Amino acid sequence: MMSTMTENKTPRFSQDSKQAFRNPWVLGWIAGILVVLGVNVAFIITAVVTNPGLVEKNYYEKGRDQEANFIQQRQMQERLGWQMKLDAVTPAVAGQPVRYTFNVVDVKGVAVDGDKATLHAYRPSDVNSDFDTPMQEIAPGVYSAEVTFPLKGIWDLSAVLVKEGDSLKVTRRISVKAAPVP
Repeated sequence: MMSTMTENKTPRFSQDSKQAFRNPWVLGWIAGILVVLGVNVAFIITAVVTNPGLVEKNYYEKGRDQEANFIQQRQMQERLGWQMKLDAVTPAVAGQPVRYTFNVVDVKGVAVDGDKATLHAYRPSDVNSDFDTPMQEIAPGVYSAEVTFPLKGIWDLSAVLVKEGDSLKVTRRISVKAAPVP
């Protein structure tokens, strides 16, 4: 009598169960769908909470006019013949000052004395961190500025020289390292 009771008793969860919520395959599929939905919800919440918004003002107009601006800059570069170079004295580290020098010479190698030089720091992922710094002329055709980057990561630097209505810029992408932990 004892053996017949154990043979008739089926396990609570079984592949042979005709009830859906007692079949492990059905429960596995439901669990998989819930995991995928949970991960999607987590991604959506993260995207909404951390979204910095558009980081470029007038992005549409700048994108539309990009080719025309590029051609205009190229023609001005050929007309003026300026050779420009932007360098750092030391590698950039977040929270520590670093000096950038901007050298400008003409076709003959003669230094170009401009009216105004500016260094623009643009952080592609955070519009609130962008800043501009005026550059001081330390020698004929050599401009310098000391900047401190508030955040580590990728930055686009543009040095712009203005002389008698003409304006040219050189752009350089840099990677700012994290400050060493004491």
